[in-house]
Amino acid sequence: MKLDKTISAVITGGASGLGEATARRLASHGVQVALFDLNIEKGEALAAELGGVFCKVDVTSEADVDAGFAKARATIGQERILVNCAGTGNAIKTASRDKATGEIKHYPSHAFDKIIQINLVGNFRCLAKSAAGMLSLGPLSNGERGVIVNTASVAAEDGQIGQAAYSASKAGLVGMTLPIARDLMNDGIRVNTIMPGIFNTTLLHGLPDNVKQALADSVPFPKRLGEPDEYAALAEFMILNEYFNGESVRLDGAIRMSPR
Repeated sequence: MKLDKTISAVITGGASGLGEATARRLASHGVQVALFDLNIEKGEALAAELGGVFCKVDVTSEADVDAGFAKARATIGQERILVNCAGTGNAIKTASRDKATGEIKHYPSHAFDKIIQINLVGNFRCLAKSAAGMLSLGPLSNGERGVIVNTASVAAEDGQIGQAAYSASKAGLVGMTLPIARDLMNDGIRVNTIMPGIFNTTLLHGLPDNVKQALADSVPFPKRLGEPDEYAALAEFMILNEYFNGESVRLDGAIRMSPR
């Protein structure tokens, strides 16, 4: 898909991190961007900078997502691009014994469900609604109507201790990529997924420098954290290359995560 001012894009989790980098890269081509996020201050500031629109959206809310798409489409038109970057995580063992008290605990079902609802169901909710919107558009000259990029994680394959819910949610995104690409193949909508490794995003900014350095050293090559624009560059390539479809791709410096 050619990127220019005639194209609109929605980026979930677009106010910071991987989503922000993707919004900036797409906007640099003239693409009109809508940012779905919960952070009003950052989202509105970035949207104003890029000449786009901010929509306060909780991806677990059907009403929020519907309102977000309605606002985005009223402002910049029906999107041909969706990049799903909204997500969160936690770290809780499936079952464990407290070393101090001996108390046995298990992963609370509500905490597990929260991660699944945000990372998997929430992203599918946005994807399905975006794809339905893309079906209302006529095809471009190459027969394409739209492109969807999801964000999973290397944890989909190399989940660490305490990451049962997070890994399950990200593996779900990987698992649904090909079926959805097949669902939409006759309508010219492509679907791909990126599986990032350890990236220098807001999630890591609060860590001590020595911890961040240890994480960087664990990457085979290059021995550093990934930068958000490197994610954005891969998302851009997936959008531009019309033969890229139904794929889940690791972007991780060849890291394979250890148990902890």
